[in-house]
Amino acid sequence: MKVLILDSGILINLSMNGLLYIIEKLKETSKIKIFITKEVKYETVERPIKVPRFELGALRIQSLIDSKIIEFPYPLISENELKIKTQELMDTANHYFQSKGKWIKIVSDAEMSCLALSSILTKNKIQNIIGIDERTTRILAEKPQNLERIMSKKLHENIKLSDQDFSIFKEFKFIRSTELVYVAHKKGLLEIKGPKALEAVLFATKFKGSSVSYDELDELKKL
Repeated sequence: MKVLILDSGILINLSMNGLLYIIEKLKETSKIKIFITKEVKYETVERPIKVPRFELGALRIQSLIDSKIIEFPYPLISENELKIKTQELMDTANHYFQSKGKWIKIVSDAEMSCLALSSILTKNKIQNIIGIDERTTRILAEKPQNLERIMSKKLHENIKLSDQDFSIFKEFKFIRSTELVYVAHKKGLLEIKGPKALEAVLFATKFKGSSVSYDELDELKKL
């Protein structure tokens, strides 16, 4: 079994760009399981469905859940185990950075629930990758030292990085919506065709929240 875990941001990005259909097509062609957590459902369906501006996007995502294109992992793993692991990662990540003697919250429970799910699946020898657009979580796993500079610049404050162990976040593998649509393009799954199609969808995901640089976009276009 191979699993794609989707965070809230990537679902919202694809929904806003009219690209949610690639989730279904990727599942059909790649024979993968696509999981979300209850925390992700809350952020993408239960909360936005109450706001008229976001209601349509929430209904689109709910439709994928109803049709079992997107599933919950709970028959496969313990919901309580996932809850405990999510809280553990939350507590760890949110005690890395300080400003004026106070800890700074840098991650959400939805993001950490995805990492927690990945950790449990990996422990159970199930291959998985996390679909996430959020830059903070990715840097936390890949180059946590860079967050000190980024957070200081963002908050216009002197942010202090703790000396705690970051290795707990090094095990994770990520894919952004930008790379997901690139895969869909290479598999011929995009409904939009033509010489500018790839460029269009790559830029669309960037402008809707994917933390990807222009240099990275250029590299993808050349592949």
